[in-house]
Amino acid sequence: MTRSQEALAHPASSAEAAPGSPPGAARGAHGRGTPPASTGSRRSRLYRWDMKASPYAFIAPFFVVFGAFSLVPLLYTAWYSLHDVQLSALDHQTWAGLENYRNLFSSEFFWNALENTFSIGVISTVPQLLAALWLAHLLNYRLRGSTVWRVVMLTPYATSVAAATLVFTLLYSWDGGMVNWLLHFAGVGPVNWRESDWGSQVAVSSIVIWRWTGYNALIYLAAMQAIPSDLYESAALDGAGRWQQFRHVTVPMLRPTILFTVIVSTIGATQLFGEPLLFGGVSGSKGGSEHQYQTLGLYMYDQGWIIGNLGKASAIAWSMFLILLVVAVVNMLLSRRLRTSR
Repeated sequence: MTRSQEALAHPASSAEAAPGSPPGAARGAHGRGTPPASTGSRRSRLYRWDMKASPYAFIAPFFVVFGAFSLVPLLYTAWYSLHDVQLSALDHQTWAGLENYRNLFSSEFFWNALENTFSIGVISTVPQLLAALWLAHLLNYRLRGSTVWRVVMLTPYATSVAAATLVFTLLYSWDGGMVNWLLHFAGVGPVNWRESDWGSQVAVSSIVIWRWTGYNALIYLAAMQAIPSDLYESAALDGAGRWQQFRHVTVPMLRPTILFTVIVSTIGATQLFGEPLLFGGVSGSKGGSEHQYQTLGLYMYDQGWIIGNLGKASAIAWSMFLILLVVAVVNMLLSRRLRTSR
């Protein structure tokens, strides 16, 4: 073996280092002027911890706010629903078990409120979504001032509930209301919209329809603009007109969006509160003199803040929560079925 090969095979030690080489060159990374290995490993550990912990630190404020203002009240409401609690004596709580739920499910007012919630939800949701789908279909084509029309459609959603309900209350007034005035020209007698069963529910539903139609129309419009234009071109080449394109191309592609709006509208109808409360005036919390348009939200408000029975009001709140859970499960099953069918 030559000297050069021996030198390559046996590196020089610290004593054999060549003259002029920096001190500690033969000792590698542990010489003077080079940080020890522990510093680099510490930095790498801090870097790994930073990469793992930073995402949780960024989303922590949401969970803190959610826990303080949503989760804790929800659990506290569940605790109240199992006790006899009065608004005037919050410190005196008596264990009641499921008695509040038994009283609730045996009350005719609860079933009346549930029926009213369902009927108002159907009356307000079906025309609302159909009108929103039609408006979105119109705006999907090129129109002059399309941006202005979109802003106009979103204006009712930005309007205050109190202001909108006040205007509709004047429109549905028994004496001098514009709706009865128009019915007079159609040969129909005046309707007492506040006192009649179906009339009051139609009046409340019209407020909901007016406020939310434009909002849902913009959701449909955004989904329509995401549909590939090749599908419409292929349908046009096959001789399909606009109605056939809408029926066989637009609606099938909008099924997930339509399902989403149906679920959201159902949740909103279950929690309906402001419109019937303000529409009824003095008897708003009762849903009219005969409870003809009292929803679950109004019934909960009446039991908790007017009568002062917080235990029963909490039971109503949890009943509404269970109804929304059923709606969420139905939504999940329908979404899964739509994905498998496609």
